[in-house]
Amino acid sequence: MVINLKNYYGDNRITTALLLAAGMGSRLFPLTQNIPKCLTLVNEKSILERLVTCLKLQGIKRLVIVTGYQENCIREFLGTKSGNMTIEYIYSPLYKTTNNIYSLWMAREIINEPFILIESDLIFDASLLYDMILPARIAVASMQPWMNGTTVTINQSHQVKSFQNCTATHLDEIRYKTVNIYSFSLSSWHAIIDRLNQYISADKVNCYYETVFGEMVVDGNLSLQAVSFDNKPWYEIDTIEDLAEAEKLFPADSCKTGICDKIISETSDIPDQFIINNRREQTEKLAG
Repeated sequence: MVINLKNYYGDNRITTALLLAAGMGSRLFPLTQNIPKCLTLVNEKSILERLVTCLKLQGIKRLVIVTGYQENCIREFLGTKSGNMTIEYIYSPLYKTTNNIYSLWMAREIINEPFILIESDLIFDASLLYDMILPARIAVASMQPWMNGTTVTINQSHQVKSFQNCTATHLDEIRYKTVNIYSFSLSSWHAIIDRLNQYISADKVNCYYETVFGEMVVDGNLSLQAVSFDNKPWYEIDTIEDLAEAEKLFPADSCKTGICDKIISETSDIPDQFIINNRREQTEKLAG
């Protein structure tokens, strides 16, 4: 069954997505020697292709991508239009010396509407985004042994109480892993921009944007409702080992039938030769 998202969510549903794809993906070397991390293949389909598919399924009409390392590859792969989705690019020339806080700050002028923020190293079941297309949401998951990085605590109303920038075990409260997908209202985005400006002006360009979000939650200037990603598979791909685990969760034939494949085959402008070359190069590098 295909859900009519306009009827399901009304006029508040988000139709813009911001994808951060500036990083060098050094932990995936040698696969990322000549391509950005998001073009790494997961069972014959790149992370980026899978992300675009998921966004289309949720009715996203505008995709803004912050690029950096090998940015020409992303432009060649996607172009400026994919079906009824418009694709725009922001190039971050300081991608080698800055972190995701700087990439997010780069979008301060081009985005002036509610939007979904997504990191470009994620792979997930498309249905997990259903509850993320309304503003003021954060995707979270119960902690698993393979997870590391930023965590949050939430209250009984499923609102985020605090951010933690590591997986320290001394906290008494239950913590949840951030999946690095957020949605923001326009008013929250304006408040975030103000805080980002302070950080960038102070040359704090190597911080993570979660630091800003955490401060704003504590100050009462940002409210985020937790959306659980526990019910369907997802994975964050940083290393070769992560890639191997992701391929177990997302087999080669998982998108060969149904609406997911239909969207890509009918509306994508991705050149076939680019995909073929990328597949060949990745196979050769993994082989040694």
